[in-house]
Amino acid sequence: MHRLDPWHGTCDLTFHSASIGSQHQGGCTAPLKLMRAARDENGRCELPLLHTAGGLVGGDQLSINLTLRRNSRCLITSVAAQKVYGSVGRSHIHPQGAWANQKVKANLEAGSDLEWLPQELVLYADALFEQNLSVTLPLDGSFLSAEIVRFGRTAANETLGKGCWRSAIQLQRQTTEGMRWELIDRLEISDEALKGAHGLNQQPVFGTLIWAAPFALQTECLNTLIAQAQSDRNGLTGEMHCGALRQGLIARYSGCSSRDARFWFSRIWAKTRQVRDLAPPKIPRVWPLQEDPLRA
Repeated sequence: MHRLDPWHGTCDLTFHSASIGSQHQGGCTAPLKLMRAARDENGRCELPLLHTAGGLVGGDQLSINLTLRRNSRCLITSVAAQKVYGSVGRSHIHPQGAWANQKVKANLEAGSDLEWLPQELVLYADALFEQNLSVTLPLDGSFLSAEIVRFGRTAANETLGKGCWRSAIQLQRQTTEGMRWELIDRLEISDEALKGAHGLNQQPVFGTLIWAAPFALQTECLNTLIAQAQSDRNGLTGEMHCGALRQGLIARYSGCSSRDARFWFSRIWAKTRQVRDLAPPKIPRVWPLQEDPLRA
């Protein structure tokens, strides 16, 4: 697929804390669209984003800017999986292909809490996609993200082909001594890395969960959290690993099942809520899951 004029969709949102819970202001430009917001037991604003174009083609851009004011809470998800169509060799104008990209920037103020939980990203054969996630948060801010990508439509025996996926994540925290880097994570996966024994070893699904906690986790608490995450792998397929950050944790999944990746990440998500004495999460209503990963 190729358009003569690439699309640049934007979304600019600001969240405020109010007596009835967190509320949002702002809006989107096509092809992004805001859906109806909901509010959970913690007063968190749950807001789904819809990509109305049905997928990204070479040259398309998405820019999402989020500002969380003091003590606000929100959960951002997507209405459906995001598809990125093949680009390499599909156009006489750009025979080497054109990159689609997504940039997400989030700025959190004191006491705020952001959960970034989009649905699966699916790269079709020969797709080129670059994503960048940049988050700035205070010492007592909380940020959790879980992103899952599938390389090729494996049900159709399709691989990534000549495509490529790039991801850059930057997390920094404002301290009394200035900015402190919490995480810099840069990845690139093409066909060689997808097939290689030191890469994904032909596993078509890869995922990353990150939690930047709103307080320093005591060693005992952190060890318990990681042990619980390891236990939550029971009954799921794939390689799953979890480790500590300076003030939080990071988990990786590689395997053949986006369902199992979502289940594992959802269980870790629930544990992070428990550590903060918050009401347990509920699976967003737009996720097409036939089973509840949070149900024992």
